[in-house]
Amino acid sequence: MTVRSFSTPVNDTFAVPSNVPPPPPETLSSSILRDAVYARGPRYDWTRDEIRELYNMPLMELAFQSGTLHRRFHRPAAIQMCTLMNIKTGGCSEDCSYCAQSSRYSTGLKATKMSPVDSVLEAARIAKSNGSTRFCMGAAWRDMRGRKTSLKNVKAMVEGIRGMDMEVCVTLGMIDQAQADDLASAGLTAYNHNLDTSREHYPSVITTRSYDERLQTLSHVRQAGINVCSGGILGLGEKPEDHVGLLHTVSTLPAHPESFPVNALVPIKGTPLGDKLPEGKRPIPFDAILRTIATARLVMPATIIRIAAGRTTMSEAEQILCFSAGANAVFTGEKMLTTEAVGWDEDKAMFQRYGLVPMKSFERGGLRETKWADVKAAAASGASEQPAVAAASATA
Repeated sequence: MTVRSFSTPVNDTFAVPSNVPPPPPETLSSSILRDAVYARGPRYDWTRDEIRELYNMPLMELAFQSGTLHRRFHRPAAIQMCTLMNIKTGGCSEDCSYCAQSSRYSTGLKATKMSPVDSVLEAARIAKSNGSTRFCMGAAWRDMRGRKTSLKNVKAMVEGIRGMDMEVCVTLGMIDQAQADDLASAGLTAYNHNLDTSREHYPSVITTRSYDERLQTLSHVRQAGINVCSGGILGLGEKPEDHVGLLHTVSTLPAHPESFPVNALVPIKGTPLGDKLPEGKRPIPFDAILRTIATARLVMPATIIRIAAGRTTMSEAEQILCFSAGANAVFTGEKMLTTEAVGWDEDKAMFQRYGLVPMKSFERGGLRETKWADVKAAAASGASEQPAVAAASATA
């Protein structure tokens, strides 16, 4: 089995100090919060009750404390700039009730064949010239069965983009272990496969793919040595408890996702969820987005947290609040699959106003996860603490 460190560090000279004194009891409202803020590394045994307590804290306190932890594990001004390209649009057999690319819904979207390798590589070059350091590619497929030619082309894209010194991520639906290993051999940095919501709410959103099938794909990706990118979509008709459930699932995986995208539903007419939402109404209030980001930072301190779909509905001030609370990545460019994205020029101007800087390729700016095999061994032995982790400089 292939194992690897969860990411490439920039500088290993900084370590979270072991002699940080605990705060005075009156400065933090609960022992769970105190333990989270003063953590020296990720933990994988969060209970749902603990996460619920964090999520439901007074929002100003929650956001402040998550930002405090963020600055201990990450370079606070560094934001990862990612660009997402749809390399195969529409015609998907799934019934995800939010998605314009499902063949079951009439959204006016025309299905296309897979993009040629050369056009994808040119799009990656344009993204890099505009400051993006991670190039992501999405294809509207349920899975990769019988797609040998398509997989060969995807591998050529991955190899070409890695040759540009860029990180590369793909989302191709469900994949088996052999396909994951094949993508790893091409140099794939990360594989995105979102869980979308809690296990309990999931059946009301999607019926053609089970929650466990999604988790199985994540397991294949992890065992292949590829970084896991997995997050959720807010605004699917869920309750706050479903945000807690999603965070509990990802934070108790054998290793935390290397990146956790937080999407806000972009309602699309013709989809079941898009047709339910009243015209002009925001699908999820901003405070729920901020709570989810802040809680994710506290329970997964080393993970990159990405503001993904729906960022175009956020004000600049709301985005800055998210960065302050622990978000450290965005999608930027012309499109996000079938929906609008915040453009490069707009992001560059925002970065300049607030002193933000693009994250470098392969920079984590924070703690690296341990090798998955070491995590499993520690769990099997009943060790009270997880294996030691190496830290990248928070000031590099």
